Amino acid sequence: MGLVIIFALVTILAAYGTFSALKNKNVLGIVFGGGSLLVFGWFTIMTVIYSGYPIAH
Repeated sequence: MGLVIIFALVTILAAYGTFSALKNKNVLGIVFGGGSLLVFGWFTIMTVIYSGYPIAH
């Protein structure tokens, strides 16, 4: 469960960085921030789906 929290925090920070780069019209920041947002956002979603919730018995 800790991995999901770390991935979610990195995703939130990447979203903030991408928005900040968009506001400042920084193309390289938009590219790397957007890429990080997509990759870590995908990791977050997939980790929650596959191992984020324990199996109920």
